[in-house]
Amino acid sequence: MTTPPDCIPCLLRQTLEAARFASADPALHGRVVLQALGAIAGVDLSRPSPATIQTIQRLLRRTTGVDDPYRAAKQRLNRLALTLLAELAAEIRQAPDPFATAIGFAIAGNVLDLGAKGGPGEAGMPAALRRALDEPLAGDLEAFRRAVADARRILYLADNAGEIVFDRLLIEQLPPGRATLAVRGAPTINDATRDDAEAAGLPALVEVIDNGSDAPGTLLDDCSEVFLRHFRAADLIIAKGQGNFESLAGTAPGVFFLFKVKCPAVAAQVGHAVGSQILWRTRPPEPLPAAGPPCPGAPEDE
Repeated sequence: MTTPPDCIPCLLRQTLEAARFASADPALHGRVVLQALGAIAGVDLSRPSPATIQTIQRLLRRTTGVDDPYRAAKQRLNRLALTLLAELAAEIRQAPDPFATAIGFAIAGNVLDLGAKGGPGEAGMPAALRRALDEPLAGDLEAFRRAVADARRILYLADNAGEIVFDRLLIEQLPPGRATLAVRGAPTINDATRDDAEAAGLPALVEVIDNGSDAPGTLLDDCSEVFLRHFRAADLIIAKGQGNFESLAGTAPGVFFLFKVKCPAVAAQVGHAVGSQILWRTRPPEPLPAAGPPCPGAPEDE
């Protein structure tokens, strides 16, 4: 996706909120916002919004001197999610369709997003999460089930801290030994890094790598070669969150995106209302054409 002009007010709101996480100094907040305005004036709106956010978050970290303004908030989100883990795991075990129930819980966890406009905020997240657990899922569950069963190499792209605990519930339903989990390479907003994967207990269940990037999405031209090798080798990619959707939907075929729709631009892209919980697949990879008869006059294989 490109960055629609409608994203610009949201980016400024997000910048001010991040500045307030980093410092209590109103003068510093003003400087950060003015610098962000200057940075936005020079960005390439043909790039997806996670690229623009990456530029602003780097500026924020330099100006405030805080390498991870959201660290304490991420830790709180992880603790919140962990308090629910045993209860939700028991619900999955007792469910008629544990796989479908785990998908619902993993997508419901996407409400734990401090960067989204109109989100519930930290105080409202426990109630918002409970509501999300009861919301319907829009998407082709059976196609996803078949893709998981057939895959030999699964790459699971995480999104947010807190949410990554709910990803654990779905990862436990994947075929053992086939999945690798990828997190961000450095802090950005409240996106999950290795620290959050460790807090969720995921290294004991699955190989964990990072993508080498500090963008709140997956910008392939900004990712490490180690990550790109895993990306190219995967025959199924599961991408959590709207940032991964915005950065990959137009560039990578055959990806299943699991997320909550949080803005009108993405709602228009997927054809579902803001607030919907989505299992959305990009166009599957094109099969190789079957070999036909040789062209007249073509040399035969030696």
